[in-house]
Amino acid sequence: MNKITGLAAVLLLLLPTLVFSQQSIITGKVRNAATKDPVSAVSVTVKNSDYGTFTDENGNFRLALPATQKYPLTLVFTSVGFEFLELNVTQPGAISDISMSQSAALGQEVVISATRLPQRILESPVSVERVSNTALRNAPAANYYDVVSNLKGVDMVASSLTFKTVTTRGFAGSGNTRFNQIMDGMDNQAPGLNFSVGSVIGLSELDVESMELLPGASSALYGPGGMNGTLLVNSKNPFKYQGLSFQIKEGIMHTDGKYRDPSMYHNWNLRWAQKIGNRFAFKITSEFIQAKDWLAADRRNVKRTGTGGEVVPGTRGTDPNYDGINVYGDETSGDIRAVLNGVAAALPSLGPYVSTLTTNPILVSRTGYNERDVTDPNTVNFKLGGSLNYKITNSLEAVLMGYFGTGNTVYTGSDRYSLKDLKMGQYKFELNHTNWFFRAYTTQENSGQSYNTTITTRIFNEAWKPSVAAWFPQYGQAYLTAKLNGLSDQDAHTAARNVADAGRPQPGSDRFNKIYDSVRSRPISQGGGLFLDRTDLYALEGQYNFSHLTGKFADLLVGGNYRRFVLNSQGTLFADSAGKIPINEWGMYAQLTKPFFNDLLKITLSGRYDKNSNFKGRFTPRATAVFKVANNNNIRFSYQQAYRFPSTQQQWINLAVGGGILIGGVPQLKEFYNFTGNPVYSLTDLQNSGQLKVQSFGDFKPEMVTSYEFGYRGLLANQRLLIDAYGYWGQYQDFITRIIVLQSTTANPQPTDVLNPATRRNISVPVNSPTKVKTYGFGVSLDYRFDYGFFVNSNFSSDHLSNVEAGYISYFNAPNYRANVVVGNNAFGKNKRLGFNLAYRWQDAFFYESDLANGTVPAFHCLDAQFSYRIPDIKSVVRIGANNILNQYYVTAMANPSIGGLYYVSFGYNIF
Repeated sequence: MNKITGLAAVLLLLLPTLVFSQQSIITGKVRNAATKDPVSAVSVTVKNSDYGTFTDENGNFRLALPATQKYPLTLVFTSVGFEFLELNVTQPGAISDISMSQSAALGQEVVISATRLPQRILESPVSVERVSNTALRNAPAANYYDVVSNLKGVDMVASSLTFKTVTTRGFAGSGNTRFNQIMDGMDNQAPGLNFSVGSVIGLSELDVESMELLPGASSALYGPGGMNGTLLVNSKNPFKYQGLSFQIKEGIMHTDGKYRDPSMYHNWNLRWAQKIGNRFAFKITSEFIQAKDWLAADRRNVKRTGTGGEVVPGTRGTDPNYDGINVYGDETSGDIRAVLNGVAAALPSLGPYVSTLTTNPILVSRTGYNERDVTDPNTVNFKLGGSLNYKITNSLEAVLMGYFGTGNTVYTGSDRYSLKDLKMGQYKFELNHTNWFFRAYTTQENSGQSYNTTITTRIFNEAWKPSVAAWFPQYGQAYLTAKLNGLSDQDAHTAARNVADAGRPQPGSDRFNKIYDSVRSRPISQGGGLFLDRTDLYALEGQYNFSHLTGKFADLLVGGNYRRFVLNSQGTLFADSAGKIPINEWGMYAQLTKPFFNDLLKITLSGRYDKNSNFKGRFTPRATAVFKVANNNNIRFSYQQAYRFPSTQQQWINLAVGGGILIGGVPQLKEFYNFTGNPVYSLTDLQNSGQLKVQSFGDFKPEMVTSYEFGYRGLLANQRLLIDAYGYWGQYQDFITRIIVLQSTTANPQPTDVLNPATRRNISVPVNSPTKVKTYGFGVSLDYRFDYGFFVNSNFSSDHLSNVEAGYISYFNAPNYRANVVVGNNAFGKNKRLGFNLAYRWQDAFFYESDLANGTVPAFHCLDAQFSYRIPDIKSVVRIGANNILNQYYVTAMANPSIGGLYYVSFGYNIF
């Protein structure tokens, strides 16, 4: 037995040698033909076979082939930004002097998002934008996610430094349920919020290989939610991108001290990937961001109408019922006439005088606190990720991957929300074959210590002095005294406020912090401001490409998915105080692509069917045609429908906000609020006609858009100029919006109760618009390549909305016009070590609508810049740059922060 054991041990020791002897090995080093620097992540494959590998961070590759491999053979070298290279190899061994020339050709990038199959961007049947790894590395942006804002037709709404929301073709907002964001195949939405939280969760900057953006309708292949676009963010495969990389970025913000004192910006990235043998590879990634956030400090006055509001004249000094946009706690308002009449009843001699004061309502609001007083300024974002990749065969790879993120940020919705200690993780198992994939993943959300700033501050005011029992009586009595002493109305209100605010806790004091922390840490369902969102998402997806079987006739692609949301907010966000609420969705799709007339015309037909447990199933078709009018010049036409089921919040939200209550549209919530026994009345009808009209509701349905697009993409001027242009027209049906209804709060409800703010509640209900809302617009981009590597990229786009019925809120929120210009050179000067990029962005003023406030967002322009110097000897690069280099503050939406200049310097090692 010992002999057998010893023999087995010897065989195990000899196994690597035995395996090595059964292989034919080719090695080499790939360099940049111009700079002689090593080129990493180059694909090295044997032509007409499944065998291949990638160069490492030093440009080296090792290709192991079977001992039976026949020679000569052809090696194919490909890499984004370099010209295609084929090399004839007559025998195994080392190959010397492999040089790849940088490519100046435009339009040769390969995209997958347009059809879920690889194709040149020039031949895409729909509009698509791509940000390459090279563009990401050299973009003048403190965060990679900001690069998207320079793409054609894109609107980016910044709720805070790290919470940014992307959309295209209108309907922008902080958190967009009409836009899909997919990271490495996983829907990146926070399941409870039902929209992506920007780049707070997901890939770290050094692990992003590319981004692809599909503007407009994209549901046919990517499912519910893709009505206004889909963004795909792709990570770096550890087989291809290997080695240790890190980047340290240090900056400074608030340099002028206008909103905050000057403070530092920190952004640190680390990535380590390694291939072990030919079958196994792994990667570990992390990112840490810390800074003092931009401050939302819009002091404009808002007149509340339900859960929304219009900007009106007035300040705290001139309007006793002042309600500042970024002032919290002043949403609590009351009529002090009851106090004055009570004094008159106790002192009848004052009755005649009081009657002169109480002819009209005397509305007074509580004194609020500014955002800087009630929101933690420390933005923190920590991300950790990684994957284990195993090649089962040369054409089948298994991937086990996970991403985790946590931190503090701020979000603007129906109120301002402080997302504190937010945690979210995404974990997946995937099998990727040449012809198919299968993916299973889950998203786990934990809101941590997140709280509603508006609600918390209102309750804080009640905690230190109750409104009904103390504050309003003190105010009313002091106001009457001041008037009796001959003060003007404005001075009387000022004096009364000083009396009522006596003992008011000062921001930052121990008393203030003790009371505020006790309120924000108490769940909303228990009279506090904390929301407890633990909603999860579970998903399965699969796809099979039959093209290898049907390729002689057409390319055929089929796929399907299943998703299960489990709502769990313990009654603080959803109507789930009695238990978790499950929502199931499933769908399937197919796509057929057929070329005609020797590839002069290519037709693609696709369709998708989806079903939600609360709504009827929907079928969405797409048809596209690409006409080749000349070499590298194509005209495209597309017809497609897109849809979305109402979001989890639009279905089940039950949340008190500054001006009322937000509820979902499912029948159970209308029953909970007893719409049948206690009717609700239309606020719009009351405002327009002065008449009370009972509001009726039809079935709550998914919304749908039908979109037509015509476009051209082509190369001109000796392939130095790439032109991409599109025009589109869309029609929304069953458009989901919100209306405000009024309901009595008395024990025996009467219609007239809703005329008195003291005996009514405002309820915001999601409904389908009866009209077909129309959108239209265009976009054009010009990319030109000069000699010596200089380039100019420019674009101009426009979006418009029409046919919105009076009284319905569209939330279109898009400027009519916007433009971007990027000028740069990524390698010039002696030994091509220098680089620079300048990016200019402008957008027109527009009217912004939200559940919080409605008003004009001013036009703005912004200039970003970055300069770099490469140090090849230590595989490093030093950069100095700035976002908003002119420090001209701008806002992207109502109630959002004013964004100023961010100036930084960075050092990167082994950045691909």
